Amino acid sequence: MPGPWADDNYEIADHYTTKIGGLPDFPCSKSAIRPDLLRCNSCGEHLCLVAQIYAPISSKMLTVEERVIYIFACVAPACEALRWRALRVQRPFTEKEPEPLDNDASASPSTTKLQADPWSFDFDDEDDDINLDDLGRALTEATALASASKTKKQSTCLDPTDKNSPISLRSRTVDDKAVVLACFYTYTQDENYSKSVASLSASVSSLNIKANESDGNEHEPDEAWEGESYEYDRALSADRTYLKFKKRVDLHPEQCFRYSYGGKPLLASTEAGDPGRCLLCGEPRHYELQLMPSLLYYLQEATNNCSLENWTWMTVLVYSCSKACAPSSKLESEGWIVAEEAIVVQTE
Repeated sequence: MPGPWADDNYEIADHYTTKIGGLPDFPCSKSAIRPDLLRCNSCGEHLCLVAQIYAPISSKMLTVEERVIYIFACVAPACEALRWRALRVQRPFTEKEPEPLDNDASASPSTTKLQADPWSFDFDDEDDDINLDDLGRALTEATALASASKTKKQSTCLDPTDKNSPISLRSRTVDDKAVVLACFYTYTQDENYSKSVASLSASVSSLNIKANESDGNEHEPDEAWEGESYEYDRALSADRTYLKFKKRVDLHPEQCFRYSYGGKPLLASTEAGDPGRCLLCGEPRHYELQLMPSLLYYLQEATNNCSLENWTWMTVLVYSCSKACAPSSKLESEGWIVAEEAIVVQTE
């Protein structure tokens, strides 16, 4: 969701910041990134940052805390290609080994421990009595851990003079002549998409299809081409896809982008595109995030130093490596992986 606008479009932040527009805040020095990745393949001009998303991964198999997705686009007036590029910048990680289950372990007030999720507890399904003292102690411990973690993270992110940070903010230089998009920050909000809304969307789709069929029958000639049935089916499918897209967008019309690592994209058309495979490890890519139509409106209204009139996309989908790979052979000089990921643009 859109948050506050930056005081200056050239405002410096850190790579833990999720934002739209402005200058990219790389965790490594800019010289560690190949120059061609930051230029348009068509016209050679510098690409503008469209979105910077801090996207750590935490699962049973792996944890990647230092991971950022950058989305760039060419806004040069003379460029007709409208090139896009997504970069994944992250630290290497170590895959977790599954922990063996200890069948002999028993939970007691003196031995109860927090799990990986500090807000989940193991209680015997057959015992409905909960020890409130144990629960209180566990909640207190969880709150303390969360508070300590948050304080540590804030001190890491916001101190520009910390020499142990990935890159010191005080050492960065700002090119205030570079073309940038209007910059604002974002905040997250979970989407509450109920079954009743989905049912309503399906009902409207059905009514829309029936109406199209009725209109088509009224004006249907006695003789029709054999290929018309195929084209008509495709048109109905496209209508359903777009209607579903519009209904979901209408629930939160101000949303700038959607994020669901490994989830399902919200397509605006039936042409899903082929994200291909990771260029580093060869594993298939999966969906991670997508830019939404409201972002187009915000940027067109607020950006003054370049024209975005030729931006007519409906959604921009980003697919990343399903393994979040970070092969040691591809490490840059500063110990970061810089991988180009896939972008699929759906237009009107």
